[in-house]
Amino acid sequence: MRSISSLAFTLGLGTLLAACSGGTTTGGSPTGVTHPEPLPAPSRGSLVSQAASVSVSAAGNSLATLSPSVLAGFLESEQTGTLAVAGQPQCSVSIYRVRYNTVGGAGEATDASAAIFVPSGGGNSCSNSRPVLLYAHGTSLQKSYDMADIANNTEARLVAAVFAAQGFIVVAPNYAGYGGSSLGYHAYLDRVAQSADMIDALRAARSSFAAIGARDSGKLLVSGYSQGGYVALATQRAMQEQGGGEFALTAAAGMSGPYAISRFGDELFGGAPRNGATVIVPMIVNAGQHAGAGLYRTPADIYESQYAAGIVDLVPGTLGSSELVSKGKLPASALFAADSMPQAAGYTPYFGANNLVRSDYRAAYLADMAAHPCEQSAGVPLDCAPAHGLRKWLVKNDLRSYTPAAPTLLCGGHDDPTVPYFNTTSASAYFRARGSVVTELDIDDTPSLNDPFRSAKAGFVAARALLRTVSGGDAIATNYHAGLVAPFCMAATRDYFQAALAR
Repeated sequence: MRSISSLAFTLGLGTLLAACSGGTTTGGSPTGVTHPEPLPAPSRGSLVSQAASVSVSAAGNSLATLSPSVLAGFLESEQTGTLAVAGQPQCSVSIYRVRYNTVGGAGEATDASAAIFVPSGGGNSCSNSRPVLLYAHGTSLQKSYDMADIANNTEARLVAAVFAAQGFIVVAPNYAGYGGSSLGYHAYLDRVAQSADMIDALRAARSSFAAIGARDSGKLLVSGYSQGGYVALATQRAMQEQGGGEFALTAAAGMSGPYAISRFGDELFGGAPRNGATVIVPMIVNAGQHAGAGLYRTPADIYESQYAAGIVDLVPGTLGSSELVSKGKLPASALFAADSMPQAAGYTPYFGANNLVRSDYRAAYLADMAAHPCEQSAGVPLDCAPAHGLRKWLVKNDLRSYTPAAPTLLCGGHDDPTVPYFNTTSASAYFRARGSVVTELDIDDTPSLNDPFRSAKAGFVAARALLRTVSGGDAIATNYHAGLVAPFCMAATRDYFQAALAR
């Protein structure tokens, strides 16, 4: 059992190491063999199986529905301090798991699963028709990751407490590649594939609502944290581009997401890697490879030989981050060689022996940065036409390329060592310049008397101070992204959504 100051999701330290070169075959059919015509792919968003109730062990019983009092006891027993952030539950919550048809990064048909949290009860915030929150989760190394498993999934538990227990119907996809999906990889930060997955999960959930007693008010919201913050905004963009009236967002919120992903990549290769860099780079590379971006001929084009042979489809899997390092699958922090230049001050741990990325590959990336610099204008940051394969992929997936139509909140913390806060500031500036209604929230900021986010900011300040007292200053950086910022940005997002719904 941990205090709220050390709440830690596995958000931003997962890795995708799957690539198209693994497991493919070439050549024609054997002579004389006749193959039947392939069956048509199932329609996207259709149900693989009906929504199934998920029981939770609480108060000595296996329960399909958690009453407010039982839910409160369960939340505190699993993680002391959850109610201090989320507030006392107002609604009973029932949990369901649904399986649906969707697509992978290459557009191939596959399946995925999602959790549905359904509030109920006698209060005004629980009994009548409720708004739907489509929630995108953060990264996990574990293929078994399941947002319906609130007993073992910290992020899912907090989402249930902050949103579902306060009256939101929550649809939380596990993403293709996780939660029992048959897809052997995950399309990490591929905006097209990930937004398609989210939309398909929502379609499947909507078709299940009548059977599970979820009464949709017609008000739709989208949010997510870390990877999920990016995915939430990518989904907002995809819904707008689709048009046709199927989706009408009331509001959106991204929390600590890498929206400015091309700048993120340029700063990382430019000498300022971030926490989790030795998994973030393979995640992005392999997603692009599966999507047909042709980022390498073989993994050895990018990775040092000691890692290249085993890096394809390494995760999501069954190994945790410490096991990946102890078994020599990935280095702990040495992204680049000790003599690879340039190196920004303060980033020495990311340069060393047994590094992951080849120096000649980094040199080619840096040469393209010099020849085709991005970020020349805050208003047009992606006017750079890179020639390097990875930089092209990053620019394609950078979210500073659309104009949010619905009110949008961007929440983060300015000292984030994993997903730099410039993602929030640069995306906010870009969206505002195009006339979008965007609220930028630095949760690590001193609240004023009239600050609408005063409560969440004050909670963050108190949690950070407690963590420093209990565990020392070094614990702040270790827990900042996932343990400190995440719960308080969630609470602020709920307040923002409730205000939007009340208008």
